[in-house]
Amino acid sequence: LGVYLSENEGAKFWVSVLSDLKQRGVEDILVACVDGLKGFPEAIEAVYPKTQVQLCIVHQIRSSLKYVPEKDKKAVVADMQPIYKANTQEYGYQKLLEFEEKWGNKYPLAVSGWVDNWTNLSTYFEYN
Repeated sequence: LGVYLSENEGAKFWVSVLSDLKQRGVEDILVACVDGLKGFPEAIEAVYPKTQVQLCIVHQIRSSLKYVPEKDKKAVVADMQPIYKANTQEYGYQKLLEFEEKWGNKYPLAVSGWVDNWTNLSTYFEYN
């Protein structure tokens, strides 16, 4: 739809990209899958308020694992999988709470990203 360049990829940049797309005729976006850039979901909402935002699960996993030492990474990943592989949002949320209970005290930053962003991490369940 377009090629856009910027020295930094901030929310302001994305508002300008989305505004340009809207001016060029893109009327709506059903779902936008985005990385964890701060302000990106808000930029989308500002231009396309009906758009559902889905945060990229792979980016979330990578972000969480930055806070987990190598010795626990396999176990933490194994406990993350039932969250995003769940058949329903309710079951995924139940698995998230179990994940938080098990790892939240030991690796609070690894877990808080999932809890704080659950709304935008679970959008895809509406399309199962």
